[in-house]
Amino acid sequence: MPRPFRTALATALLLATAAGCGDAGGLQGAGSTPTATSPAKLWPQLTPASSPAWDYDDGEAEVMKGVTVPGDDVRAVDPVAVVRAEIRQHPEAYTGAKATYRETTRRMAYCGETPADSRCPVLRAYYRDLTGDGHADLTLGFRLLPGNQTAVRVYTVQGGRLVQVMSNDDSVSEVELAGHSVIIHAPSALADYEYRFQWTWDPDQHVFLLTHDEMLHIGKRPKASPTPSASP
Repeated sequence: MPRPFRTALATALLLATAAGCGDAGGLQGAGSTPTATSPAKLWPQLTPASSPAWDYDDGEAEVMKGVTVPGDDVRAVDPVAVVRAEIRQHPEAYTGAKATYRETTRRMAYCGETPADSRCPVLRAYYRDLTGDGHADLTLGFRLLPGNQTAVRVYTVQGGRLVQVMSNDDSVSEVELAGHSVIIHAPSALADYEYRFQWTWDPDQHVFLLTHDEMLHIGKRPKASPTPSASP
């Protein structure tokens, strides 16, 4: 076969192959790529701060005095007894006519009955391994009255003692457990927004730390339909 003919044939085959690839969905341009913008560092002359200006909820552990843990099993602990222990350990918040959460203390008298009295401020307890040690931890909530806040607490067992490793007080709309984290949703004064706080177990500090604090847009909420009035 003459060389010019072979060259023409090869060129024709390449063109046919290229056309076939395009028809089969080959790579196509997606348009221009936006220019990447690196973070702009401001005021490089400022001396870096060495300490925080206020408390960022670094987290503290607290032993719940007088609460026993039979067999080191947190499920055997009475949740009502845990709340009463907190009240004893923090009288400035719970006891006295001017205490912020004095109504919580008063309503504890309705706890411990079967079935539970609806006036009891202690909510249902949840058990889940949040610290990663293979044992269940206790997540507990109770109403902070006379306001509309809710206390969210996490307890674990350390050395045979019940230890509070997370404490958060807020106007809570929802609480979730995910992995080694407690996620608390709280309403915002801005319409269609909410606050979301994520507390995560830190194995070095042996407490939960506030690792995420954000305001999120949750979209328009549907308005409740008006209730029809009863006929006279």
